[in-house]
Amino acid sequence: MNIDKFKHQHIDILSAIADLRRLVQEGISTHASEIARRIVSMSSIIRLHLAVEDRVLYPALEASGNRAMAGMGQKYRDEMEGIAGSYLDFASKWNTPRILVSEPETFRAEANQVLKALYERMKREDHEFYPAIEAI
Repeated sequence: MNIDKFKHQHIDILSAIADLRRLVQEGISTHASEIARRIVSMSSIIRLHLAVEDRVLYPALEASGNRAMAGMGQKYRDEMEGIAGSYLDFASKWNTPRILVSEPETFRAEANQVLKALYERMKREDHEFYPAIEAI
């Protein structure tokens, strides 16, 4: 199975997280409009990535006949539900400059928590899940 598109989407998402981190460090109020725009943009990539995983990747693993990979895929799918839900809640809350300016420290705390979970998950996929898929 060719998973290059998934890998490229991870690169895009990780780059967006790094850009957000930089903007936050430079000042939430100063960069509120750009932060909100980046959150909306990143959310589009994440939604697409999740949809393709759900419609293509996980069903292909289930149909592969490889019990270990099917089980691994299910584990990753189940875990991602919570992470995705947290991220989507975060993104819908913090997608306007006004709310960012009014609650910068709350945003910072939530961003650290949600984006860290997303980052760690993608790194695990890149180092464990995707190599296992490519090996079959």
